[in-house]
Amino acid sequence: MAGLSPLETEIRRRISAAGPMPVGEYMGLCLGHPEFGYYITRDPLGRRGDFITAPEISQMFGELIGLWMATVWTQMGSPERIRVVELGPGRGTLMNDALRAVQMIPAFREALVVHLVEISPALENAQERTLEHLGVPMSWHPTLEDVPKGPAIIIANEFFDALPINHAVKTARGWHERQIEIGPEGKFAFTLAPDPIAHFDMLLPAGVRAAPEQSIFEWRDDKVAMNLGKRLADQGGAALVIDYGHADQGVGETLQAVGNHAYADPLTTPGEVDITAHVDFRALSLAVEAMGAEGFGPIDQSTFLGRLGIETRAAALKKKATSRSASADVDAALARLIGHGRTGMGELFKVACFANASVGVPPGFA
Repeated sequence: MAGLSPLETEIRRRISAAGPMPVGEYMGLCLGHPEFGYYITRDPLGRRGDFITAPEISQMFGELIGLWMATVWTQMGSPERIRVVELGPGRGTLMNDALRAVQMIPAFREALVVHLVEISPALENAQERTLEHLGVPMSWHPTLEDVPKGPAIIIANEFFDALPINHAVKTARGWHERQIEIGPEGKFAFTLAPDPIAHFDMLLPAGVRAAPEQSIFEWRDDKVAMNLGKRLADQGGAALVIDYGHADQGVGETLQAVGNHAYADPLTTPGEVDITAHVDFRALSLAVEAMGAEGFGPIDQSTFLGRLGIETRAAALKKKATSRSASADVDAALARLIGHGRTGMGELFKVACFANASVGVPPGFA
């Protein structure tokens, strides 16, 4: 077909050769194909990109995360060397704000070594430009497993939502994997694998097993979560996970695509739009804790940032504001970060922490 992108051409080739493609494989190719994937080819963040994350909304977010990290480091016994790891660091904005905030704690600043887990060359370049002035040891890695051993404080803000999601649909015969085919009109379309997934019911929560026919259940591969839990249990430290999602397991489709700050069809223009799905925090916690780490939360982002003192920080920024518009910007950012409803992130976004047992209760979760 004329006018197809290289990635769509490749996906069509694979479907033609091997048959319908599982949803998770499609999402993985759309985001992470080594040549044509969405995150490989562009900087998607900011007003000129496709979406804005919390660190891009206000410096307050990263500053509070920085102070959170310093407190965790103290609870760990203030080790002489600590690896600060960020999974999917965006443009480096969160880390930049976090490390600026901890300048008042020179012992922590001197102890840390920064490790950024990133697959996008475009974003890695942006991170380097943002962070090069900090003067701290810094390195990049494609996966968490590539980060050298040692106690670590790990930050994952809007990371897990971009990991590939799998779908199963309930029918009278059982749960069938949802796949993507080339439909009669030549466009990508959803379809079901002909045979049910063997013994799938045994893996599901009771409430999901009782769901009506045509219900969709979503799940992710546990590998990343289990590696995270094993690292914390074996080597010490804590991880903070912030993402949009739900605390209880259930049925329902959350797969979505966003392009140019508007919702898009995930089956059109593969590689040109961001594809995500809500994080199942219950499943995430089970996977991490199964490896020996302790879990805390999830709690709403509004509650978490409130406990860290975001309103006090906002008041201090307003006091320093040099104009009414600057003061209004602080109010708008605060409302976006902790507000509820359609325009606020405070309720939809959840925060969980996972830690080595030696850490104790992390800040914000008491």
